[in-house]
Amino acid sequence: MIPKRHYLRPVSLFATIIALSSLQLAHAEDGSAAWLRYAPVATAQYRAVPTRIVPSSDAPMERAAAEELQRGLNSMLGAHTEIAAQSASARGAAVRLVLTPGTSPEALDSYTIDTSASGIRIAANTPQAELYGVFHLLELIGAEQPLPKHEQQTAAAGIRWTDEWDNMNGTIERGYAGPSIFFENGHVRQDLARAGQYARLLASIGINGCNVNNVNADLDLLTPAHIREFARLAEVFRPWGVRLAMSIDLTSPQTVGGMSTFDPLDPAVAAWWKDKVDEIYRAIPDFGGFTVKADSEGRKGPSQYGRSPADAANVLARALAPHHGVVLYRGFVYNNHLDWNDHKADRARAGVDNFARYDGTFEDNVIIQIKEGPIDFQAREPVSPLFAALRRTNVAIELQTAQEYTGQQRHMVWLPSMWHWVLDTDLHADDRSTPVEQIVTGHSFPLANGKPRRGGFVSVTNVGMEANWLHHPMAMANLYGFGKLAWNPDQPLAQIIDRWTRLTWGNRPEVVKLITTLQLESWQVYEGYTGPNGIGTLTNILGYHFGPGIESAERNGWGQWFRGEKDGIGMDRTANGTGYIQQYPSQLAAKYESLATCPEDLLLFFHHVPYDYKLRNGKTLVQSIYDTHYSAAAQAGSYVTRWQQLHGVVDDERYEQVLRLFRFQAGHAIVWSDAINNWFQRISQIPDAQGRVGHEAGRVEAEAIIGSGYEPVDVTPWETASGGKAVVCHKAEGCTLAYTFSQSSGTYDIAVQYFDIWRGVSRYELRRNGEVVASWQADDTLPPAQFDANPDGQTSTRFTANGITLHQGDKLELHAIPDLRSELQPGVPHKAAPGELESQSRTPRDYREYAPVDYIEVTPSVHNVK
Repeated sequence: MIPKRHYLRPVSLFATIIALSSLQLAHAEDGSAAWLRYAPVATAQYRAVPTRIVPSSDAPMERAAAEELQRGLNSMLGAHTEIAAQSASARGAAVRLVLTPGTSPEALDSYTIDTSASGIRIAANTPQAELYGVFHLLELIGAEQPLPKHEQQTAAAGIRWTDEWDNMNGTIERGYAGPSIFFENGHVRQDLARAGQYARLLASIGINGCNVNNVNADLDLLTPAHIREFARLAEVFRPWGVRLAMSIDLTSPQTVGGMSTFDPLDPAVAAWWKDKVDEIYRAIPDFGGFTVKADSEGRKGPSQYGRSPADAANVLARALAPHHGVVLYRGFVYNNHLDWNDHKADRARAGVDNFARYDGTFEDNVIIQIKEGPIDFQAREPVSPLFAALRRTNVAIELQTAQEYTGQQRHMVWLPSMWHWVLDTDLHADDRSTPVEQIVTGHSFPLANGKPRRGGFVSVTNVGMEANWLHHPMAMANLYGFGKLAWNPDQPLAQIIDRWTRLTWGNRPEVVKLITTLQLESWQVYEGYTGPNGIGTLTNILGYHFGPGIESAERNGWGQWFRGEKDGIGMDRTANGTGYIQQYPSQLAAKYESLATCPEDLLLFFHHVPYDYKLRNGKTLVQSIYDTHYSAAAQAGSYVTRWQQLHGVVDDERYEQVLRLFRFQAGHAIVWSDAINNWFQRISQIPDAQGRVGHEAGRVEAEAIIGSGYEPVDVTPWETASGGKAVVCHKAEGCTLAYTFSQSSGTYDIAVQYFDIWRGVSRYELRRNGEVVASWQADDTLPPAQFDANPDGQTSTRFTANGITLHQGDKLELHAIPDLRSELQPGVPHKAAPGELESQSRTPRDYREYAPVDYIEVTPSVHNVK
């Protein structure tokens, strides 16, 4: 714990952050500036922007707003603005920041921007809104948009938070961009400059709260020492108007307080929570509140004492209420030991079954945090019916920026497209229009316990220490889009992605057109090669939730079943099945119940149908699955050549980052498509009408090639390797696969599908008639299957050598040298896992990687190599 006298004051901290960010801009673009690059713009239309800024006061947040405005204008316009004294004369052109008094703690943030001959006036009802007005003005300039004569903006809801699933040891659950920016070795980081930078990013898109630790909270989180450390985090958040929040464990009265019980109805437990909350607010006066995960996935909760979620939430809410704090109690409560054989069992029912009966019994500062869908952040699932069931209770929607089931920031998937679809879904509660966005913003059911309804938006984000925050440069569009939809869920998607692209990549028309097009199509592309028709996850749910593992969802207690059987596929959730559909309001339930009206993009979520079921386009279900997967994988493959059009147009560093990830996605999309199509053909026994499944052009299985040293192995699950097999090498000198090229002479792309195990670094050479035409190392950190060294869909990847001239009769060889190190060796670099600490990666363990290969595929070249 740093003594308080050593803390940086808020204004000084702000200056430190600005200095660090300025240094970043002076170097190559690494993505750390995100959409706050403040790159120079064409200045003609901004000549009238004044060079004098009059702040509303010298308080830390107001000062931060003025200094941010100064920095942005200077950087983008080449201006030399000055910040005048707050008492400066009203005469003369200026950008004036005005704070209007008399705002209640529950008021929604609101600001206006007015431009006139006398300058620009940004007036706001809260210091936070003043910041938002400044960032919006800078955004308009950065995107080269006209400045408004008058514009008013008001937040749609009061809760606009991110959840960061960071652990105190520095790791992040479902984090794909390195270790925590908040914690290391069981404590808050000593250097919190990056945490302050993150708060600035959040403020720039209207985010007003950040829950910094995992919902699976450390049990000793609420000790006095930890609270003092968390106060340091709150201090770096404060200049940016971001309130710090914590996830807590309901057993804290026992684990921290030493009590014999955590029964929420025990008066001594209630008194403990009151004292603990008072202690927190003494250290963090602007503390936001608690997030709670209980009675789910092994977390203890009120059911242990026969108590309800309302009992648990309310004891916390009463302690927080005098301080204007809130409780976000997660509606993600379900039994993960369901009986697979029970065709009435249904995890999707859990939300309504566990919470609807308590509607109206929660305190008015309790907000039930509901995942967008009833299962778990799938590529598409229907909206949770719990939104409509809780008509007298505050609710917030939980979205996931972290891409847990949607490519883990290695696949580009612009999630606001899906979120907008969710928010637009009309649940038709009370036989009237009640879109989800109107429910979570409090407009559909305006009263909760007789008081104005509170609610909003939460994003599970999980940024990390990697420079560009979310690993994939394109993934930052998801965080930006979340902030924009949380502020105004009616904002058009095209406008959101256009603004992000301009601010992040520049205003050149060809850049804006290409990137916005790629992002807008990316959700449907990913859904197409993974799980279309509402089938849900086909990923490995028993492993890392990354690659295909189709049957991993079946025959276990997790309840993410899709009932893939010989007679057909899909969950029967009709009145004759699990009855889940009946949890929706009657008008929507009738739509989902009937095959004639059920949307086909949700068909298999609601109905069990045969493989030859005819869709409305005339195709059978299974043929549509084949066609959709091949088409979507090809579209993902096109990202590479389309992106190469921007070579030399955008900065080299980020260009190469995106190109590398697009190449990976192109290969992994084929892994997904092959696995699912082969699985469906095997189980349905219905061949692909176009004869593609199992007969891919130009593909030669590694186990069928004459090899020196390579040995065939079975791959589990079988569908994650072409032909169900791969080959491995156990010889230190390496192994070789060789075959004679028999196609006609021409220019070809040679793809090698191999498996890149997390730890090892195998080396590969591709040879033509003895000449090396390509070489590479398997040094990526792909998610492992159960953290072991087995090749499967989690680690399957490909290397493609483009534009290789081949003649009939040429000898092609793939020579590989495995990594046979069994322990950490001095002086040899080893890979740390995403989210893993360097100290953890240095412990002795098995690093062996046997240079596994799946197949070689030679196809006519269509690439323009840059």
